Amino acid sequence: MTEYDLLIRNGFVVLSNEVTQTDIAVKDGVIVRIEAGIDASALEERDATGMYIFPGMIDVHVHFSEPGREHWEGFETGSKMLAAGGCTTYFDMPLNGIPSTINDRALQEKAVIGQSKSVVDFALWGGLVPNNEKDLKGLAEYGAIGFKAFLSDTGNDEFERSDEYTLLNGMKEIASLGKILALHAESAPITNWLMREKQQKGLVSPNDYLESRPIIAEAEAVDRAIAYAKLTGCALHFVHISSEAAINNIEAAKLAGIDITVETCPHYLLFSHQALVEKGAIAKCAPPLREKKEQERLIQLLIEGKFDMISSDHSPCPYSMKDPSVYNLFEAWGGISGGQFTLLSMIELAINHNIPFTRIAEWTSAAPAKRFHLHSKGSIQVGMDADFAIVSMENLTVTEDNFFAKHKQSLYLGHTFPCQVTATYNRGKLIFENGDMIESGSVGKWLQGSNIH
Repeated sequence: MTEYDLLIRNGFVVLSNEVTQTDIAVKDGVIVRIEAGIDASALEERDATGMYIFPGMIDVHVHFSEPGREHWEGFETGSKMLAAGGCTTYFDMPLNGIPSTINDRALQEKAVIGQSKSVVDFALWGGLVPNNEKDLKGLAEYGAIGFKAFLSDTGNDEFERSDEYTLLNGMKEIASLGKILALHAESAPITNWLMREKQQKGLVSPNDYLESRPIIAEAEAVDRAIAYAKLTGCALHFVHISSEAAINNIEAAKLAGIDITVETCPHYLLFSHQALVEKGAIAKCAPPLREKKEQERLIQLLIEGKFDMISSDHSPCPYSMKDPSVYNLFEAWGGISGGQFTLLSMIELAINHNIPFTRIAEWTSAAPAKRFHLHSKGSIQVGMDADFAIVSMENLTVTEDNFFAKHKQSLYLGHTFPCQVTATYNRGKLIFENGDMIESGSVGKWLQGSNIH
């Protein structure tokens, strides 16, 4: 008689405080034993000799654009793409769907779609936009993991940026609900003014785009949001921070006792503005990729512990919106498609900068789980969900064939990682293995923010 559903043997398991070669036993989707040489049998046994076993990544920042824009990316292709990169839980952002997730009806509609299509677990952000402050309570009660607002224009008519009164009123309400507000922190007055000046003069090159979204626009928006947090008591999560100046503002606020976390994305750590110069629209994002010196400083800030977590900000679009032949870079969609490569990017940085793998597990799994109260996720330990990314230290060069997103445009195409994900397990179920999706139907669970336990 088999004792377990799954036994993974002899892998180098990345625990919270050490990496150790051991076995992992799983029953009913939960880790039940971690010890070397387990003398038992299981329905499925895997020899992970020479492999590293990371906790499944938790990506709190992706854009799947469904309903309404599934032709950009949907729950099925998006979740498979993430699973191929060792991600077992993701949070979908509220802005690119039609309707946007700005009331409980839209939240429930999106949840039904996610539950029918996602191959891994997921949560849903609600949106804060002008005139929906009255809808925030319903969103929270129906399970929004938190709320998202923009201090700069979003690029989508369905999801407006928040003006100052919306921010203050919304933050006060979000604080009363015990939730977190995620912020895209770039100053709309600064970026819009600079963009208009550039375009009026016909200045639409990669350098002009970078200059239209300067570091001061990010730092000013961060500082303003912190001031509002002081007034309202609202907990904040700053997304895709790209500059040392912004981090300095955030660090000072943390030291003052304000409840803040901050993420950055792999593309700000692996690439610089030169990628935009060389590759054009495919490397356009907001905030923009920074100059090499700032990129190097961001890596050092990461090593110093100034970032709490790493997220992908996977933001895909159809090919026509990233057409490399378009002369005016301001007209291209601003987003990086690459959620599949977050864990691999961080392992590459760890190897190149002597960062312990335990810190990678913290940034990609433990810290997001802690911040958003995912009590059964975030680490490999007895009693936790059996969410695993099994990683081989064999090179992987990104091609259209091994990139699982709907559209095969990515800044990462042609990049060679010193590692690859060989298998992904979500709550003990094999989802991805050796370049192939194993699970084609929905097995993902909606993690509702109001009743996660």
